[in-house]
Amino acid sequence: MRLSEIGQQLRAFRLESGMRADEIAARLGVSRAALYRYEKGEVIKLDTVQRLAELLKVSPLTLLGIGVEYYSRPLSFFERVRQVEEEADQILQIIDPVAYLVTSAEYDSVLAQAIAAQASDTQLVAQHLEIFASRKEAYRLRRPTMITMLSEQTIERFLQKGVGDAIIMSDELRTAARKVAAMEIGRIVEMIEAGPIGLQFSLLSEMESTTNCILMRGRERMMLAINPFRCDTSPSATTGVSLVTSAPEAVNAHQRVIEVLWAESLKGQEAAERLRNLLAQHAIQ
Repeated sequence: MRLSEIGQQLRAFRLESGMRADEIAARLGVSRAALYRYEKGEVIKLDTVQRLAELLKVSPLTLLGIGVEYYSRPLSFFERVRQVEEEADQILQIIDPVAYLVTSAEYDSVLAQAIAAQASDTQLVAQHLEIFASRKEAYRLRRPTMITMLSEQTIERFLQKGVGDAIIMSDELRTAARKVAAMEIGRIVEMIEAGPIGLQFSLLSEMESTTNCILMRGRERMMLAINPFRCDTSPSATTGVSLVTSAPEAVNAHQRVIEVLWAESLKGQEAAERLRNLLAQHAIQ
């Protein structure tokens, strides 16, 4: 276990707790600067890990990266995903109706407007958007290979409701969110047909996956994230509990499912044509 990983998990669980950094530091009897140094990977004593675990309501082993990590807040889950993505060489995912890392600036813009209009905690919104921006920047710089399977049923709902379908928004913004949704699916069609190196999409048309999951393979290990939170979820949402683990039995089981679904899903021109048909069926009048 590297100190940097302990620091990463400390930050994720701090966000999960909802407590401010200065509040945790005060309870520990250290400065906020010291807490931030722990999060950056500086040496931390085991008794400090024990006290942090008690404050954050997790086991010390979980804080040390041994076992399964659970997150009930989108903010903490996406922060943990950001950390793992930064070291991943390959990403395999069954996810949202889009692959967030390759979405457009328009997607980010309409999502930011929707979240800001609904949420009362401006600091939470700022943290959430900053995490997502950091994820995209890391992908732009590192370009890990990415294989994404999209569900036809999820895409249909996406085209009907638009970006942020669970977020309450004005009629005007909802129309804009639907237009952006259609644009994003159109961009996926273009990416499928262009076949950029290191980026592949397929469409689950005749079948439906019962889980959203991401497998992130790094040099030393593969991490599994099971995710109930869509990337266009409000940071204040409480819709489920996500988990992150490197346990071989969990990783291997999900990898087998992904391989089977990938083999049976639509790819290439067949997937592109099916997506074009969905766009035509749900065109904004």
